[in-house]
Amino acid sequence: MNSNTKKILTAIGTFLLTYTAYAQVGNNTALYKTILSRDSLLFDVGFNHCDIKQFEQLLSNNFEFYHDKNGIADRKKFLSDLRTGLCKDTEQYQARRKLLAGTTEIFALYNPGNPGAVYGAIQNGVHQFYEQQKGQPESIGGSARFSHLWLLENGVWKLAKSYSFEHVREAVITDNALPEQDSAIEKWLQDNNVPALGIGIIENGKLQQIKVFGERSTGNAAPYNTIFNVASLTKPVTALVALKLVSSGKWSLDEPLTKYWTDPDIATDPRAKLLTTRLVLSHQTGLPNWRWNNADKKLKFEFDPGTKYQYSGEGFEYLRRAMEKKFGKSLQQLAGEQIFTPLKLKDTRYTWSEAVDTARLAIGYDVNGKAYDIVKNRTANAADDLMTSIEDYGAFLLSVLNGSGLSSTVFKEMITPQVASEKGKHFGLGFEIYDLGDGNYALSHGGSDDGVRTIVFLLPKTQKGLLIFTNGDNGAQLYAPLIRKYLGADGQRIIDIEMK
Repeated sequence: MNSNTKKILTAIGTFLLTYTAYAQVGNNTALYKTILSRDSLLFDVGFNHCDIKQFEQLLSNNFEFYHDKNGIADRKKFLSDLRTGLCKDTEQYQARRKLLAGTTEIFALYNPGNPGAVYGAIQNGVHQFYEQQKGQPESIGGSARFSHLWLLENGVWKLAKSYSFEHVREAVITDNALPEQDSAIEKWLQDNNVPALGIGIIENGKLQQIKVFGERSTGNAAPYNTIFNVASLTKPVTALVALKLVSSGKWSLDEPLTKYWTDPDIATDPRAKLLTTRLVLSHQTGLPNWRWNNADKKLKFEFDPGTKYQYSGEGFEYLRRAMEKKFGKSLQQLAGEQIFTPLKLKDTRYTWSEAVDTARLAIGYDVNGKAYDIVKNRTANAADDLMTSIEDYGAFLLSVLNGSGLSSTVFKEMITPQVASEKGKHFGLGFEIYDLGDGNYALSHGGSDDGVRTIVFLLPKTQKGLLIFTNGDNGAQLYAPLIRKYLGADGQRIIDIEMK
């Protein structure tokens, strides 16, 4: 830890100990509106137009700025850096800041000697920065979280301290404020170029709500039982097929898969003997995501199995072939026996069939509203292209939440981190694991293909969960507001982790 970082952490600690905030104020209160108006003057006028006078008027004489990468600055240095840096030549370079809707929190600071009197406020939020060189299109400059201490000085609101941290270069949260009313969701989808949205809300261990909005195809409303292609949300279903077979003693987590199947492309590579179900379900096979990404289209190891994490659809397909060889049944049949039939999932399939109700099928669309071709797999893909509904997949997730058909040993293996993935997360068996603190955790998986953006979360400790299905390339833009709304503080923690 460098000296600047230590200073920043010390300052933040002092800040939090010195200034005690009460409850967050509502967005219709006078204080909330006042602070946002100050924020607008500071950034929409001052920063975005390099109006140094606005900063001079809004900054306290004792202003201090703490930046997690650039260190500490007082008022004089901060203003000097603006003049000689960002605002030196606005003809050649311009920057713009946008406060992300739905991220603002404002807490009142009350004077203990005068109950009810506010002497200051803490503003927390996330902002996105954009930059533009002369003659070039505007580009993403990065995202960051911030905390501002605003104080009333002689009746005028001044910015006394600014903390800017968790900077990332890319845009990781999009500015898509979720409407308060369901009636406004349709327009929200139109504004974000997402045709249809399906939401499943799990509370108290039950699928309490199913909501579907928008159009499954142009001009056709999406019904509550819309059938979606869910892309890689296929993988958790395949994982549970294998884990249930393990629980019944018919399959093994650690038996070499080569006993039942060896892919011809790697038949002469001794590392093929190291592949197991455990390594497949935790993405430690050493295989690529898909072999067709290789120049020669052949399967090959990219590292020794079991040595690190790398997401791989090929690993799941390897597992499928091994299970099908051992049991003499297709994955569709095995899933039917282990999951679809016991849970009465009527609309969930790996493979295309004339039985698919095309009047309820969501068509995938690109960002310009052009439809993709419908995927019609005649052979199951263990990693991709499952067709299902919110109701069906919600029932499947509840079975996971309850450990249905799993031995206690296998359930524990499933939720135990097997390998570090990214951003401090880990993969268990079939699901990625978020550590939410205080013993709380989330199991998650997402899916992304042409015209498909889907994601699910399960929080076993609180018996909560969330399903988000969309049929557009822009669908992921909707995630953050929905996660915040339906998962609350845990949802914000998930977003914070993704911002790392």
